[in-house]
Amino acid sequence: MKLAVPITRIASAVKRLKAPKLSILVPYYHDDPVPLLTALAAELGNSREVEILIYDDGSNQPELSQIAIAAMKNCQAPAELFIAAENRGRSFARNQLTEFARADWVLFLDADMLPVTRHFIADYMNIIMQNDADIIFGGFKVSAQAEDPDRELHRFLSEVSDCLSLQARQTAGPKNVASSNLCVRKSVLKAEPFDPEFTGWGWEDSEWAARVAKSFNLVHADIPALHLGLETTETLLQRFKTSGPNYLRFTRKHPELAKELPLYRIIHKLQHIPGQKLFRPVLRRIVKLRFAPMKLRLFALKLWRASWYAETFA
Repeated sequence: MKLAVPITRIASAVKRLKAPKLSILVPYYHDDPVPLLTALAAELGNSREVEILIYDDGSNQPELSQIAIAAMKNCQAPAELFIAAENRGRSFARNQLTEFARADWVLFLDADMLPVTRHFIADYMNIIMQNDADIIFGGFKVSAQAEDPDRELHRFLSEVSDCLSLQARQTAGPKNVASSNLCVRKSVLKAEPFDPEFTGWGWEDSEWAARVAKSFNLVHADIPALHLGLETTETLLQRFKTSGPNYLRFTRKHPELAKELPLYRIIHKLQHIPGQKLFRPVLRRIVKLRFAPMKLRLFALKLWRASWYAETFA
């Protein structure tokens, strides 16, 4: 296969099988993948039925690369590290990892995630062996409190918006699927890869889930991973500000689904308010007020996002 970008490959000392039962795929960009690699290898023990593939999407951080390389060389599980020379985005990284995977099933995990239990991989394998699912979303959790107060808003946002119960996720279907802890038949990804036209942050996994759920069996499971990579308030503001083009692409590809989401209705209401963008400095100040009620800060953050998205739709 001709690689789209120059890639350096480093394998663990443990030989990878030609046909493992599961390929665990971990893309990262500036995150440290070593804690996740260590946890996965610990559960696998002497098993050779699972391979771990880690992809550095052009972080270009020599110190981080050296840490990852050292961990890979010491890893006692079948694993390989791929270090790309340039950043091509989240969809491209996942599609590239899928090409490298040898198993018929792949499990995507973000590098800032950790398994909640010591039977995390085994739980996925049990569902895979039942042969009833095409896509399995295990869900995720966050800690009870962020270590850094400036990341508490992101923790709260994740807790109320993303860390839903199994029953709630089953009701939501494809509307509550994220690629941070997602198991998929490789044949599904071959038929319906992630859209590489999504750039930057946001909505590429939502679009993919909406697309594949029309033709394949999506199963929600209680196999959570702990999300450790909480962002600062400033990073959240920036991501919500700049992800409008991705959201616009999502709505154009799935207009009926988009209309079911509260965000869509808020955006279209804001479009009819003259000068609505003048409120953004006030919203920003509320979001940054660390001692304000968390629900108020989150409400302001969502309005901030909707305001910028409304401009994208104009």
